[in-house]
Amino acid sequence: MKGSIKIDREQCKGCGLCTAACPKKIIVFSDKLNKKGYYPASCDGQEAKEDSTAECTGCALCAIVCPDIAIEVYRE
Repeated sequence: MKGSIKIDREQCKGCGLCTAACPKKIIVFSDKLNKKGYYPASCDGQEAKEDSTAECTGCALCAIVCPDIAIEVYRE
């Protein structure tokens, strides 16, 4: 199954639970602060490894463990 995620960088506080939960390890921390002063998680290909969104399976483990409800999962 192919999927993708969208992370609300302003909602994310950079706790790291999603990076630990991702079985493909495609979620990384941004090198840019959000408005609250946190380094949010990212999976958009800029901070993440090349073509990381193509590897997403849509398993939703990242969204399940996110305490801030900052991740939306889409499946194709």
